[in-house]
Amino acid sequence: MALVLKNRVKSTTTTTGTGTITLGSAATGYQSFSVIGNGNETYYVIKGTTEWEVGKGTYTSSGTTLSRQLVFGSSNSGALVNFSAGTKDVLCAYPAAAMPLGVPFCDDSEIGTDLSGWTAFQAALNNGVAGDVTFGNNNTNGVVSTYSILTTVEGSNYYFGGVLAPNGDIHFVPFSSTVGQKVSGTGVVSTYSLVYTTSAAYAGGVLASNGDIHFVPTAANRGQKINASGVVSTYSLVLTAGTAKYYGGVLAPNGDIHFIPRSASVGQKVSAAGVVSTYSLVYTTANAYSGGVLAPNGDIYFVPLSAVVGQKISAAGVVSTFSLVYTTANAYQGGVLAANGEIQFVPFSSVYGQKISTAGVVSTYSLINTGLGQQRYSGGVLAPNGDIYFIPGITSVGQKVSATGVVSTYSILYTVSATLVNSGGVLSPSGEIYFVPYGGGIGQKISTNPGSPLGPGVCLSSFLNKF
Repeated sequence: MALVLKNRVKSTTTTTGTGTITLGSAATGYQSFSVIGNGNETYYVIKGTTEWEVGKGTYTSSGTTLSRQLVFGSSNSGALVNFSAGTKDVLCAYPAAAMPLGVPFCDDSEIGTDLSGWTAFQAALNNGVAGDVTFGNNNTNGVVSTYSILTTVEGSNYYFGGVLAPNGDIHFVPFSSTVGQKVSGTGVVSTYSLVYTTSAAYAGGVLASNGDIHFVPTAANRGQKINASGVVSTYSLVLTAGTAKYYGGVLAPNGDIHFIPRSASVGQKVSAAGVVSTYSLVYTTANAYSGGVLAPNGDIYFVPLSAVVGQKISAAGVVSTFSLVYTTANAYQGGVLAANGEIQFVPFSSVYGQKISTAGVVSTYSLINTGLGQQRYSGGVLAPNGDIYFIPGITSVGQKVSATGVVSTYSILYTVSATLVNSGGVLSPSGEIYFVPYGGGIGQKISTNPGSPLGPGVCLSSFLNKF
């Protein structure tokens, strides 16, 4: 089943009630719903004289019907409409709910209950390529190039992870750097002053619902953030002692920012109102997790670094553990939500890939570039064509997983032996994937050319590319 959108699709129906509707023939000058394809999902508008409904449904060729699975809005206060007798127009249309143009919504009704948050993200991703071919990508994806950065001493552990700001700037998160660094939407690299710096200060960042970018504290004894106007400030944390406390963060459906526990004994989060608090974890150990992923149902999955069990937080805030298929020291660093809803762990020192299905089933798969203890990849990015790119750490070749699960390698232009060159990557609205320079002396990026711009609705989503 795929989500399919086609231009100029319009029919009529005389169906009454709240159930599946039977479609008539195509309106003059329009295509019929048959172009959606049997069993595929699409967005619809049903309009009577005063009654109307916008939602997502499934087209079935047998009987020429359209189900009504998810309602985005209606004349019945957002619920299914009990349509009265008479002829109604039925159109294929892209709803406003699937086109968020700013920072994530952070509404519990959007994620974890009716899944409209995930549906909107998935639709926006699919709609980001030119033409009617999902993940077509103009057949020009994957062009690797380098760019100059302003901090260039190899092996200095400058930045760990990055975040796309609402204005299109990509901010690198300062690990041991004494200055901030960003890349504008037009590719201009610049630095800016930080309020607080220390060795191994922050690892990963999160875009909050108000447009602030929060750095995730690892050895830092205070939080640090950048607001939408570019003003840098600090704030107090509850847990301040220790090193390698948290690596990566995730924005929850209710607007809380969860720091992912690496060696911390408690979880820590920042609410949408800016209140910092801690909560109990089920499993803790040194170097347990590194990075996290928001699943379509609203659960936040921690990515296992050296943990022997998985751990997650539900949309309701319940912490639980689950079994993994493969574990080893420094196994995975960062994770990516695939376009089909699967969560892929990024192989750091693992010799196997590992993923979690939308049903919560954990499985492994074969990789091409393997080698235990090599710290090959650190973080990953979902490209507009559905490929998941693992960001090269200490390796001479890139590796990716296609939308259909095919593993392959790709050439990279800059490597340094025995130095973790990059840590994390960020997808820009132009379709370029920027590697975040950790110990490398130059920047590197992949141009994917998505056709039409992806827009911030995709790139700022809490589902996408969070370290």
